[in-house]
Amino acid sequence: MCWTQGSSSVPQSLVLNATYEPLGVVTDRRALILVLNQRAVVVEESDTVLHYAGGQVTLPTVIRLTKFVRIPYRHAVPLSRRAIFARDGGRCAYCSAAATSIDHVIPRSRGGGHNWENVVSACNKCNHQKADRTLKEIGWRLRSLPREPVGAAWRILGTGRTDERWLTYLKPYGIEAFGVAAASA
Repeated sequence: MCWTQGSSSVPQSLVLNATYEPLGVVTDRRALILVLNQRAVVVEESDTVLHYAGGQVTLPTVIRLTKFVRIPYRHAVPLSRRAIFARDGGRCAYCSAAATSIDHVIPRSRGGGHNWENVVSACNKCNHQKADRTLKEIGWRLRSLPREPVGAAWRILGTGRTDERWLTYLKPYGIEAFGVAAASA
């Protein structure tokens, strides 16, 4: 077997429920197995072509399950560095420069929690200047108030590995409130 990679930089596929609700992300191999076993259909193809002795097949980038899968209650979106960068669009919450770290708006040493409403992405310069002080002490303001993302789409966007072709299928499930972040994710 021989792989020919196109312009796609994401070697994974988005899995949609039979109702087009986003469920998760799987490897190309798993997506191809689901399609070949007729448990899923290809909704959108990737640029990756798999060559084998009998021919070739284009790998999917989005697949839809043929049968509805009931998903139990989903908890909140997990707080992670990648999810914070996705929520904030990869930009510093203080100066809009490219973010390279995370910062607690109210420092943890001053009683601030490690939660969605207190953690933002920041550039090294702003993170170093702010240090262990509050925004009021240094006279800074946030570009926007941090909040927890909602919707099934953020389980995928929070991983930080998003193909632009997936956004069409994710928009109805919670990324419209964070349009700027989703476009750059």
